[in-house]
Parts: sequence; C-alpha cells; structure tokens
Amino acid sequence: MSTFVLVHGAWYGGWCWSRVAQRLRDAGHDVFTPTLSGLGEQAEPGAGMIDLRTHAVDVMNVLLEHDLEDVVLVGHSYGGLVVREAADRLSSRIKELILIDAWAGGDGESLDSLAPAFFTAWVNSATSGGLIAVPPASSVGVVEPQQTAWLEERLRPQPRLTFSQPTRLSGAVDGIPCRAIVCTPSGPMPFAGLAKAFGWRTAEIASGHDVMTLAPDELAELLLKP
Repeated sequence: MSTFVLVHGAWYGGWCWSRVAQRLRDAGHDVFTPTLSGLGEQAEPGAGMIDLRTHAVDVMNVLLEHDLEDVVLVGHSYGGLVVREAADRLSSRIKELILIDAWAGGDGESLDSLAPAFFTAWVNSATSGGLIAVPPASSVGVVEPQQTAWLEERLRPQPRLTFSQPTRLSGAVDGIPCRAIVCTPSGPMPFAGLAKAFGWRTAEIASGHDVMTLAPDELAELLLKP
C-alpha cells in the first residue's frame, strides 16, 4: 500500500482528482487531495496576494499534519512547481515524485520564465486585481458539454504571483526518484521537453491536458505502475 498526495494545477482544486483518487483507493492506497490556498473551496478575498511559496507550504502542511512518510507526491501542470519545492524541503518524507504534463524548473526559475512567450502574454492580458481569469475548458481539451459544465463551474481565478515567483530549491529534490507522464499530442507547451531535460523516465497518455477528467482510468493505471 502506498500513500499518494495529488496536487492540482492552476485554476483547479482538489476536487479535480475525485475519479482518479477513487480508483487509487479501490486499489488499497491512501490518497490525499488538498486544495491549494485561494482556489476551489479555499477561494477568498485577497487571493491575489498568494504566491508559489504559499502553495508549497500548503503541501508541506499536509505531509506534516498527517505525519506522512514514503509519499508518492504527484503534481499536475503548475502543481509540478509546487510539489518540487515542497519535496525539496521535506525530501526525507518523499518516496517518489510523479509529474503529469507539468512545469518543472531549477532554483530561481518560475512558470513565467519557463513558459512560451504567447502563454505569458495571454496570462498578462487575462490578469486583473492580481488574479488570472479562468480559461475555457476547451483550452485543456474538455469539450463534451456535461464535462465542460462540471469543470467550468468549479474553476477559480489563479493568483498571478504563483506564476511569477521563482522556485526556491536547495537541490535535495533532485535526489528523489521522479518520473513524468506526458499527454499527447502535446501541442505548444514544453512539458515533454522539460521532462527530457531532467532525464526523467516518461510515459505518454493519449489525452488532453485535463487528463484527470478525460482519462481517469488510464491515468490511475500509470500512477500505479512501478
């Protein structure tokens, strides 16, 4: 039995893992799906002041409050930056990192510095009051009407500082076994290239970026593979 901590990406909340988490629990594993500050049910006035460090501490607090050890720490998209910083600071508690179509950088890098120029330009145009507006479900591959309605009613604006604040890493995270899951076709985002640059073992899954909604069975199967 393993302990999984599943960390969502930008605009999402812990709710996005419901289908995947159930499959992991059915297989006998413990699963935690925290919602990061300012998002999902944690959305609140003043969320524009929340940054990447806040979110890393959110994940650290889950590990510490539940005294979790030998954790499989999973990050999707923006959550890749979050879990790498949290794992760097609590490396002794992490058995494995799994990054799903995720952003990942070294010390001092941020999502802004890693992202293609067109994406950063869109983020800047969509930002008001320190928050990035919710993108359409179609931008993450969700087009079926019921899935679109389910998704869009739950998404919340993302604090802009979470994309601009540089990652703070000591290097301890690079000693933790890590593998990547990349959605294909990958489109213009550099997730496959980032995983390759780090030298991580990579599996592909035929799905849009919101793989938790689009292919929960296939994703759970990949998470459970050694």
